Amino acid sequence: QYYEGWTYNQGALALAFTLSWALSLGINTAQKRGDDQMAGNYAGSFASSLALDWVLPLDAVPVLDSPDTRYFADWLAHPTYDDYWKQWSIDEDYSRIEVPALHVAGWYDVFLSGSVKNFVGMRDGAGNEHARANQRLVIGPWFHIPWRPLGGPGEDATPYTFDEWQVDWFDRHLKAEPVAGTDPLVRLYVMREGKWRDFDNWPPSGTTATDYFLHSGGRANSVFGDGALDSHAPANEMPDIYTYDPGVPQPGPGGHSCCFENVAPMGPADQGIREVNNGVLVYTSAPLEQPLYLIGDVSATIYAATSAVDTDFAVRLCVVDANGVSSNLQEGIMRARYRDSLTDPTLLDPGKIYRYEIPLGPVGALLNPGEQIRVQVTSSDFPQWDRNLNTGNSPSSEGLSSVITATQVIYHDADHPSSITLPVWTPAS
Repeated sequence: QYYEGWTYNQGALALAFTLSWALSLGINTAQKRGDDQMAGNYAGSFASSLALDWVLPLDAVPVLDSPDTRYFADWLAHPTYDDYWKQWSIDEDYSRIEVPALHVAGWYDVFLSGSVKNFVGMRDGAGNEHARANQRLVIGPWFHIPWRPLGGPGEDATPYTFDEWQVDWFDRHLKAEPVAGTDPLVRLYVMREGKWRDFDNWPPSGTTATDYFLHSGGRANSVFGDGALDSHAPANEMPDIYTYDPGVPQPGPGGHSCCFENVAPMGPADQGIREVNNGVLVYTSAPLEQPLYLIGDVSATIYAATSAVDTDFAVRLCVVDANGVSSNLQEGIMRARYRDSLTDPTLLDPGKIYRYEIPLGPVGALLNPGEQIRVQVTSSDFPQWDRNLNTGNSPSSEGLSSVITATQVIYHDADHPSSITLPVWTPAS
């Protein structure tokens, strides 16, 4: 899942992760060559790589202009899903897989979406019945690395919990030894509930895709605006408007990245610094009256127009706790030129309303009574994803002098019902 995972997501580059990853590969390459000076240079740049995220053009980032770090240049040279990426993509043909697989991810893992996608694809399309019948999925309360418990009080699951399951798996499939019991098809640690649950599938039986619609009186800008979220389709409502300046991208605290918090935004984080900006639209539900389980895949449908020929639309799903603190659960982004195809991008007609289907990815969490669902809509999620300069040109070869500020209009009315689709799971009675 290289293209639709850790390198690109719907056309947007996973900037903080790929930049730091290229530097770490450079360190390893220089070490093997015995070049201590270059290894030290790469290590110093890695430690301060959050500052490098701000450098434009991306193809001129210092230290990455080296044969040791050529990987980054290769990734920039292939912004579409072309043969370069297809050669590594597992999902090009799952029938090639003829072995059992244990798919392991964390709820804030950079590989979460790809892991779930491969589990589903191999369960349905692996090359023989033995392989199809022996796919298993485990998702814990972790980053990719380091594995450590995440979340609120009571969520103390350690990664060592998984060790016994993994040994059982190896005993069964590599040593052909009998193992007591039957491992579940899907085992998930439900965030904010603080417990492991076993399920029959992904998404689990009992999960219903439920639309929550965006509403406002035309002023949903920031957490201080009038944005609302509920299950009722909109009627006649004013659209919301904001401007997006690529030179001043909206900060994206937390997220699905890897592998050190000092080089990439990771995990759940207080969204306060993001939600006070007028360039971020905020839509919040009423406090919940009953517990709400969200277990499955999240997506958003956004109707939008822009003054630019290309731009980004970024959506975050958050939960607001009883103290009013907003934390991110999942996020997604769409580079507008890739709205119809990851292989054949097309630019926009400025001012025209387009429908954007934005996948956010898997989630598994319990929202408690008194808490609220929140959705953010804006045009950057930096530095988790690179900035769209709104020019329609190469995303990697232009500098700050080229940026174009765009006016963005988000519609939510009867003809343009912008919404987020949540996987509401109901436990069996």
